[in-house]
Amino acid sequence: MIVVTGATGNIGRPLVAELVRRGHDVTAVSRAGSAPFDSPLVRGVSADLAEPEGLRAAVDGADALFLLVPGSGGHLDTERIIGIAAEAGVRRLVLLSSLGAVTRAGSASHGPLAELEKRVQGSGLEWTLLRPADFASNALAWVPTVRSERAVHAPFGDVALPAVNPLDIAEVAAAALADDGHAGRAYVLTGPAAVSPRERTEVLARALGVPIAFVEQTRDEARADMLAYMPEPVVDGTLGILGEPTPQEQRVSLDIEKVLGRPARTFGDWARRNVAAFGG
Repeated sequence: MIVVTGATGNIGRPLVAELVRRGHDVTAVSRAGSAPFDSPLVRGVSADLAEPEGLRAAVDGADALFLLVPGSGGHLDTERIIGIAAEAGVRRLVLLSSLGAVTRAGSASHGPLAELEKRVQGSGLEWTLLRPADFASNALAWVPTVRSERAVHAPFGDVALPAVNPLDIAEVAAAALADDGHAGRAYVLTGPAAVSPRERTEVLARALGVPIAFVEQTRDEARADMLAYMPEPVVDGTLGILGEPTPQEQRVSLDIEKVLGRPARTFGDWARRNVAAFGG
């Protein structure tokens, strides 16, 4: 049995679906506990990682755990979470981390993830680290203005990053959870090409079949918007990556192709799959 935390999110939901497709029993962990997975192989469990003891029922009898922490995870007792998993007999742990845990390990935004990686590596379990950089699904933040005024408001219009499709993250996670050969590995997960916000807007416009204007925000304007739904350290770290990425953060990785045997999905693929969210 495989346990998936964050089971109702952009990564957790397709991960559960992929594991079911592979024929695995899955415990889908979310705060609601009633994830709408239409399969007898899926058991929904309500648990909050902020209260680690509540995770015991979910991991009891599990072979593997996919750990997705909210934000940077700095507010969680991750040592206890890992300990509870080990006590329950979990032998394989796949952590959704971030490339920023390497490139910005000393920062307030990504330092906690760097520390969590160390705890996972020292856990005695068979561990795999997944390090995505930018997410294609971050473009969902553009939905309100695309719907209301056919415009994207974003900073750093010409700074390109190789955004990864959450479906690719989910498929790599499924392989690491279910297949041998991934223990002790850290995978950097990116899309196949670096694409700027201005270019992503053009791709989205083609997918929707309507013109979409790109309105470049100042850093302060973007920061004010992001503070409405993200903690301040995470906002500042995210803006650092979006505006002044390191060469490593802009580099395309081939790890998805190595694991899955096919190229990573493009931003265009993500846009076409998500046109309904934008009113298409």
